Amino acid sequence: MTTIDLLDTNASKISSALIQARRRTGSRTVGVVLTLVIIAEESTYEDALHSAAQAAREHPSRILVVIPTVGRGKSRLDAEIRIGGLSPGDTIVLRMHGSLARHVESVVLPLLLSDNPVVAWWPGKAPECPGDEPIGRLAQRRITDAAAVPRPSVALRHRAVGYTPGDTDLAWTRLTPWRALLAAALDQHVTKVYSAAVEGERNNPSVDILAAWLQTRLGVEVTRRVSKGPGLTGAELQVSAGHIRISRPDGRLAMLDIPGSPTRPVGLRRRERFELLAEEMRRLDPDDIYELTVARFAPDEEAPAAKVTGASARRTAKETKAAAKKAASSTAASRRTAAKKSAAQDTAKRTSAKKAAEAAAAAAKKAAAQKAAAKKAAERRTQLRKEASRTALTVDVS
Repeated sequence: MTTIDLLDTNASKISSALIQARRRTGSRTVGVVLTLVIIAEESTYEDALHSAAQAAREHPSRILVVIPTVGRGKSRLDAEIRIGGLSPGDTIVLRMHGSLARHVESVVLPLLLSDNPVVAWWPGKAPECPGDEPIGRLAQRRITDAAAVPRPSVALRHRAVGYTPGDTDLAWTRLTPWRALLAAALDQHVTKVYSAAVEGERNNPSVDILAAWLQTRLGVEVTRRVSKGPGLTGAELQVSAGHIRISRPDGRLAMLDIPGSPTRPVGLRRRERFELLAEEMRRLDPDDIYELTVARFAPDEEAPAAKVTGASARRTAKETKAAAKKAASSTAASRRTAAKKSAAQDTAKRTSAKKAAEAAAAAAKKAAAQKAAAKKAAERRTQLRKEASRTALTVDVS
């Protein structure tokens, strides 16, 4: 593998160094089908890069690793170019410092392969709305992983609220064999499903997504049970003839029970991350079923949520009580605000009416004064005419 380090560089110098390195090693970009952009942290990018390199054996790619370090220091771009090794394409690690870390698209855009699709992957913490991010807008496919963050339930709510066509999550990808097996069991034993249950670790997002998928597709109540794992350990459908049950306690081999058929083992191992990534890179069109499923986690979703048993039920009840208390407090505050606003409006109306009455009274008083003055003037004129007539008569008599 050839490695080239460039310090305090730019996208133009990186492109030139990449071309020269390919000429020296004799490698070409022919056959590269897409550009994979990984947005990661310094402490975790190597594991993500290893998974991407293994996935690139199935989907030859140019891999761009973006490591933003936002700070007040000088803007600087350091690059590491790797040619050869595990990945059949080029690998470029970009470390951005200072204000440049807020404008990663200005560096990534010149390094994208022309006329090739772009896939963006956040192996750790992801933005609330990946489609609104500069890198997300460049990508046809945006991959996140709710299982990689401390609070998967919050991440699932973000995925629901910020969904953009082309988004997906590896917590959903992990369910592909489970969904296929459940669908095949229902095809084999065509019957009505009355209820369902899923079982797995408490904070495993795949368990929650599987429950949401069963609710969405079957329209039944789903119970969530907590187990020690690893991951998702079981799924059960209640049908008219009994139960269709999948049990996988060891994370490798599952036992499938179908009414009227003997129990049989099914290979259902937990897959590596590069396998999940490779699966998502096979399709670049929007996943409509994922969109409908993840919508169940939106805060305004009116559909009933899956029941949770054990400690999860107590935690859910506590969260529900806290949410209800917060909603009641918010409602009371809204009512007080509305009452104050109404009282202020009433006071303003009374003040306006009082001013109008005072103005009308003043106008009436003024009109009365004017009328009295006019009457007094008329009487004065009449008196003057009478006095003038008496004076003229006295003159004539004399």
